[in-house]
Amino acid sequence: MVSMFSRRTDWRLTPNRFTEAVQEVRASGRQILDLTVSNPTRAGIEYDGPAILDSFRNLKSLDYDPQPKGSRSAREAVADYYRERGEQIDPEHLVLTTSTSEGYSYVFRLLANPADEVLVPKPSYPLFDFLAELQDVKLVGYPLLYDHGWQIDWPSLESGVSDKTRGLVVVHPNNPTGSYVSAGERERLSELCRKRGLALIADEVFLDYAHDGSRRRSFVINNGALTFTLSGISKISAMPQMKLAWIAVSGREPDVDAAVQRLEVVADTYLSLNAPIQLAARTLLEQRKKIQPQLMQRVCANVAELDRQLAGQKSSARLDVEGGWYAVLRVPATQSDEDLAIALLRNTGTMVHPGHFYDFPRDGYLVISLIAAEEEFREGILRLLKFLGQ
Repeated sequence: MVSMFSRRTDWRLTPNRFTEAVQEVRASGRQILDLTVSNPTRAGIEYDGPAILDSFRNLKSLDYDPQPKGSRSAREAVADYYRERGEQIDPEHLVLTTSTSEGYSYVFRLLANPADEVLVPKPSYPLFDFLAELQDVKLVGYPLLYDHGWQIDWPSLESGVSDKTRGLVVVHPNNPTGSYVSAGERERLSELCRKRGLALIADEVFLDYAHDGSRRRSFVINNGALTFTLSGISKISAMPQMKLAWIAVSGREPDVDAAVQRLEVVADTYLSLNAPIQLAARTLLEQRKKIQPQLMQRVCANVAELDRQLAGQKSSARLDVEGGWYAVLRVPATQSDEDLAIALLRNTGTMVHPGHFYDFPRDGYLVISLIAAEEEFREGILRLLKFLGQ
């Protein structure tokens, strides 16, 4: 029988074994210590509610003034965010979107014909697979190798470039490894993209969350190759519900102008951003100055607690992490990561993510969130390590 649905949506829609286990434990009424929490609005962070809500009380919201790239005032607010970081971006080179996922879809549509290829790092966030399938793009992975820190596997990356390759994704810092792209890697990536006629796509949603407090350089000022930098207030201001993100285009002027013109047509086709969120953009971005310190205090406290507990045993270790909200544990590979995560959940009520969710190449890795409430994090790690030591 011929399906009425497209092949691009031919996903396996039944829950995986891990999800079934989570549902089973919750149905039993047992409390779960969630060390996978990614929603900052439910992580005990204090928001300035009155200031945020008041920013939406604007009569201009009643006027329909469609601007494909987003309103000038909102784009200027984004440009000012970068200016305060010491980086300059022309507001005319910004295209606002509702999310970085939408930003990816715009860029994939801009660059790739059906069956064209985009290089993506592995391990990395699993959402790439769905975004690529929906845009008829084929993903080709290139490994990140770990040796006292993460680095790009250059021979694998370069051998992965084909006549169908249109773009190369970097995540800065990577999720979940927490590794930033080094200055040397940035130069080499730009050179590769320039020589092979590729676009560089930089995902920077966790850029501001460097664990050592040292500001990392954004790709918005990268001119060595045509570069699309994606970010938004989901992580910058810890407001995923507010749906404001952007694409910043940089590189050689002729390439930038052509890319922005085409992106403007793509954005004009959907006009997905609403007026209230654009009018509130400056206020929402300013909120990062109150929210980021809270999150960094939480992250640093949890890393310190994790290291303290790890020091009392020898079977597991934390891999180096430079930024972001996650940490990777290397654990004994006595079973699959999924089996381990399920056993941990059922026996201790502690939830972590198995490494294979993020395309780790082998078993022996668990991924944990660093923004969980400190007491829950402390107890969850205690249970995790006790279970591993049995």
